Amino acid sequence: MKKLTSLLMISSVLLSCSSKKEESMQERSVRIHKEAITIDTHNDINVANFTDSINYTQRLDTQVNIPKMKEGGLDVTWLIVYTGQGDLTDEGYQKASENAIAKFEAIHKLCEEIAPDQIGLALSSADVRRLNAEGKKIAMIGVENAYPMGMDISNVEKYYDLGARYVSLAHNGHSQFSDSNTGEADDQWLHNGLSELGKQAIAEMNRVGIMIDISHPSKEAMKQMVALSKAPIIASHSSARALCDHSRNLDDEQLLLLKENGGVVQTVAFKSYLNTEKNKAHQEYLNAIIDTLLKEQDFERLSREQAMSLEADQREAYYNAFMEARSAAQEKADQDPNAPKGVSVIDFVDHIDYMVDLIGIDHVGISSDFDGGGGIVDWNDASETFNVTLELVRRGYSDQDIKKLWGENLLRVLDEVQAVAASMN
Repeated sequence: MKKLTSLLMISSVLLSCSSKKEESMQERSVRIHKEAITIDTHNDINVANFTDSINYTQRLDTQVNIPKMKEGGLDVTWLIVYTGQGDLTDEGYQKASENAIAKFEAIHKLCEEIAPDQIGLALSSADVRRLNAEGKKIAMIGVENAYPMGMDISNVEKYYDLGARYVSLAHNGHSQFSDSNTGEADDQWLHNGLSELGKQAIAEMNRVGIMIDISHPSKEAMKQMVALSKAPIIASHSSARALCDHSRNLDDEQLLLLKENGGVVQTVAFKSYLNTEKNKAHQEYLNAIIDTLLKEQDFERLSREQAMSLEADQREAYYNAFMEARSAAQEKADQDPNAPKGVSVIDFVDHIDYMVDLIGIDHVGISSDFDGGGGIVDWNDASETFNVTLELVRRGYSDQDIKKLWGENLLRVLDEVQAVAASMN
């Protein structure tokens, strides 16, 4: 009798298990994507898209805006106060400061005046979780290049008060604070790492609670930052140099230093930082088409620097023609079976895999550099964000690991940085 009862119980359990529908890869990916707080740590902005008539409540041509965030399930966008490197003079600092303040004001206007019912500005991980629970999209502020701070170290706290929660001390070109990765090209350095002002800035960022971003400074500057900082650091948008030998990526020594420091590297979806050769072949194919289409409209293809030097009306006309030509070229490439394949989400997650294997799941995150040159096949704007989660599921990452990559690692570092600041004060 006991044996019969046991057999009936086993049969009941087996029937119960078989009656439950097994979760498909697609279903699991959708569930994880909804559960995770998805954070992209680097999206550039143009203040022209933060006005009463043209803004991020609309589905603009920008790679990031609120409708595209909703479509792709992107919860948090770090909007970037970027300033190109200029002359190290009072005049240069003043012009740069005006640019930076205009971008701070644009972000605040979006969150406080244009769409406070749709997006909020977060200053801490608690803010992120609160706003997410309220069903709002979330903006955070990163500063790419501390050049606008000039020689006044008190501007670190001023930028913190304006909402900055990470700052890079350099961009393309050496700043008054730090050497840039671009010094590798000619082996010319201004400070051999950090300047004395740069070392003061590290201490001040620790004091106020700003994350130190190492994505653009030189390797020597990064090593000095790790040695000086009392808090973990981040690379807001960099990938693995072992897979793509670009000075914007981190080599194994840097990645291991980052792990030892407790920081996080935010893998970047930037084509030429993921697979230079593959991107070059695909871009040459596109450029040939773009050049033909631009010529028909009496334009020639310009570098970003050349385009930015045009007068405002000329620049707008050029960009309109270029964007139209680029879209047409990409459409033709998509239809041509012989076109060189573009860099894709597969290449992107290859870098995530490599860095997770080297330094562990707790030290890797995700970024795009949208509207600043980023974008790859299947993640070319915020509306395609889900495709990253889908590829991570395909690779066998656990639910918890995917949540760490999408944002929990970054929020952990932010918490630790702000805890260090609290202890110092």
